[in-house]
Formats: sequence, C-alpha cells, structure tokens
Amino acid sequence: MRINIQFKDRVGIAHEILAVLARRGLNVVAVEVDPPNIYIDSPELLEFMLPSLQADCQSVRGVGEIKVLDVLPGIRRRLNLDTMMAVMEDPVLAIDASGHIVIANFAAATAARMSEASLCQRSLNQVLDDAGIQEELVSCGFRLPSREVSLNGEPYFMDVTPVSEPQGVDIAHGRSVGAVLTFHAPTRIGGRLHALQHSEGSGFHFIIGESEQIRSLKTRAARVAVVDAPLLITGETGTGKELLAQACHGVSGRSTAAFLELNCAALPESLAESELFGYMSGAFTGAQRGGKPGLFEMADGGTVFLDEIGEMSLYLQAKLLRFLNDGKFRRIGSDKEVKVNVRIISATHRNLRKMVQEGSFREDLFYRLNVLHLEMPALRERPDDILPLARHFIERACTQAQKPVCRLNSSACAALVSNHWPGNVRQLQNVVFRAITMSDQRILDAVDLDWAEGSITAEVVKSDTTESWEISVNAFERSLLESLYPQYPSSRKLATRLATSHSMIATKLRKYGIPQKR
Repeated sequence: MRINIQFKDRVGIAHEILAVLARRGLNVVAVEVDPPNIYIDSPELLEFMLPSLQADCQSVRGVGEIKVLDVLPGIRRRLNLDTMMAVMEDPVLAIDASGHIVIANFAAATAARMSEASLCQRSLNQVLDDAGIQEELVSCGFRLPSREVSLNGEPYFMDVTPVSEPQGVDIAHGRSVGAVLTFHAPTRIGGRLHALQHSEGSGFHFIIGESEQIRSLKTRAARVAVVDAPLLITGETGTGKELLAQACHGVSGRSTAAFLELNCAALPESLAESELFGYMSGAFTGAQRGGKPGLFEMADGGTVFLDEIGEMSLYLQAKLLRFLNDGKFRRIGSDKEVKVNVRIISATHRNLRKMVQEGSFREDLFYRLNVLHLEMPALRERPDDILPLARHFIERACTQAQKPVCRLNSSACAALVSNHWPGNVRQLQNVVFRAITMSDQRILDAVDLDWAEGSITAEVVKSDTTESWEISVNAFERSLLESLYPQYPSSRKLATRLATSHSMIATKLRKYGIPQKR
C-alpha cells in the first residue's frame, strides 16, 4: 500500500515516522519526502492496519493525517515523462553536465539506429556526426542557438534547452547541469510551416463560385489533382491560381504532407536558389551557422508550389530541370546529393510558349512543367460569381473591422457586375475591403464602391455623357443592360440576376430598346 503522511517539518521527523513502520515489521520499498508530506510505499501494509498505524504515528510529535495513494508522486512524474518522451515524434536527448546522454526517447533511438539503453551509454560526440559539438555545448553552458547537425548521416535542426539547478527561487539563472536537445527533421519543419500557413485547410470548396466556368474548372481539377505529375496553372494575375494549387494538393495523395510555396518574382536569383535547394554552413557570407534545408527537403513527400515561374532565371531553370529529371539536387556548398519526392505545381500569368520562342524560358523545362494544365478564368469571364465573391469578402471584412455585416443595394450590385475587373478577384477583394473600412453605412451604394476604388465604373460611363446626372444614369443603365442581356435574355432572368423587380427591368428594356429589333 502507498500512503501519504502529513507532518509539521522539524529535524528528524521523517526518521521517527519510518521507525514506527520498522517497529511494526513493515518493509518499506520507496520513500519520498516533500515537506509537509512523506510518501511511503510498503507492500506489506494492508488497509485494516491503517487505524492502528495512525494511532502509533500520533505518538510522533507533529504527525497529521494518513491518506492512501494510488502511486507515489515521483513515480507518477517518471511515468508521465516516459510516456511524453515515447509519444514525441521528434528525437529528444537529455545530456548531463559533461555531455553524456542520460535519457533518450524512442524517436532518437530510431534515428540513431540503436536501442534506448545503448544510446544512454554514449556521449554526444559518439552519436552526432559533428565533431566538437559536445565540447562547444559544455563550454558555453548549454546556451547555444539553434543549428543544423547531422545524426546518423541525416540533417536535423537542433534546439538546445539548458537544464539548470535552481538557486533559491531563481530557476532560470541557476547552475547548468545539462541540457535537453530536440532534433527537428526538415520534413517536420516543413509540416509545421504548412500548418501555420494553411490553418484553415484547403479544398475546392474554398474556391467560391457556381458559374459554368468554375464548375467545369473544379471537375477538371479534381481529376488532375489525383494524378501525381507536374501541374501548370495559368491565368491572369489575381485570379486565384495559388488557391487552386492548394485545393489540388488538398485532395491529392500528398494531402497529409507539406504544401510549401515560393514566389519566383519576389526574390533575387541567389536567395531563390538557397530557398529552394538549401545551403551548407559557410556556403556564403551571412549563411546561417550549421546550414539550412531548402523547400524541397522540407516538403519531402508533399508539394512545392512555384508561383510566377515565368520570372525564374535561366540558371535556376537549368537546376530545376535537373531536379525534375531524377529528384536529386545538391545544397549550395555541398557535394552530397539529396534525393526527395515532391510534386511540383507551378503557376504564371505570362505566356510561356511565347517566352520559349523568344528564348527567355527553356523549352525542355516548359514541357516538364506542363504535363498537366489548368487555366484559371478571369473574373470578367464569370460574371455570375462576382456578387457571391463580393458578399463573401464583405463578411470577412466586416468581421475583421468588427462591424455588423453590410449588404449591397441594387446600384452597388450593378456597378460590381458591370466592371471590367482587370485585377480580377484580388481587385474585387480590395474594393470591398476599402469600402467596408471607409464607410459607416450598413447598406453599400455604388458611390461607396466608386469612392473606395477611384471610379470603378469609368468604363461604363463615358466622359462625353457626363454633362448631367440624368444623362449619366441613363448611359450607365443602358450599358449595364446591353452587357447582361445576352447572358440573361429575358426580363425575368435579368431581374433575378440583378436582384430587382421584373416590372422595373421590363420597363428599362423597353425604354432603351433592348434587344434591338433587326
């Protein structure tokens, strides 16, 4: 039986309590003293003996109540620690003040390819491939920034957490008696980056729209997504190519692995190369000590999305082509080849075929990237999706601004639908966010959108028709109805599209002679 005896702390009281058990002939196999408690494990102590034991203990000055325990606190902590270490996916080692391993979890034993018991009989220098790391840790008091190390020939990022002996109440600045080392594989780092960047998830339901163009795109994309081959997504800027790439990854066989992206137009050639392929320690001035894995290593088993692939330099195109051929590459400054398994999804708003003819894009790379192809339609090509997208952005903008959800009146709807949207969905989102931010109205009018964007209806209302309010309104109405009537060739369909009354639309159509008689 395991018991907890409470007492008032004084010199020798624990010894007197144990003497009581000894006089009763009770064997004690474990004792933990943590004033004002002493925890005792005595297998021979039975429950019916507790009243008499309590009476005997009362003879000891300062002894209080006896309670029965299921397990001693120290043993409970050790069991919890063992369980925590066992379930951790990252390798973890605990070392003493001289750098010898005292605790190793199952993941560390697996990475080192030896048993936990064998691992705990070795020093850190005998396990890591980096000579001198043990001496460096000891000399700096186990306060070392994160760095890359090699464990059994594989790269890991090592985080060091010093273990300090408390000095009074100051635990953080006590004497270092060792450290806990946590090792992060590149793929684990990539998985965490993916989780941080795509916490909302991915899938085709995030692509908003019910137009024929979007339904057709989703059907085609669902087939393409499950084929494990390079995919090229083309379309104008702001159409949502990255969102489509995420959706394809989310339904592919790689959905549980990382999806990492690189904008080829956002970085100079040297930085883009190090981001993709990684580098070794000292590879160039300013390189992180210990080296750094690239996106291909961190996304092993997953997907790398190369946005604006048309902006990639010819030098990087050649390196990417070699990687696509056999899945192998070398880090900058390394002579060791690394082989990974990733799917490449690329996107561009440029005409790659024309760039191939001009010699600014490699023809062989173009055919390697264009195994599968999807075209993201421009927003003006799917006017049915403009208002659903606008309402979605309104809800998000109102939530961010902590405002009640606004809605659009018929004039605002007409202005949004009739706009050409050269910036596509991104421009629509910007218009809505600016309007929500700058307007205090619960119902947004075309004027609110126009003021926020800077005359988004300029293509509808020509400068030569703005001599009066009535003429300008008539010109806007005529242009809007003429542009929509071919898609909704009846007053009822058009009224439903513009969320207004059938009789008003019929009157306007007669007023402007739409459709024109031949």
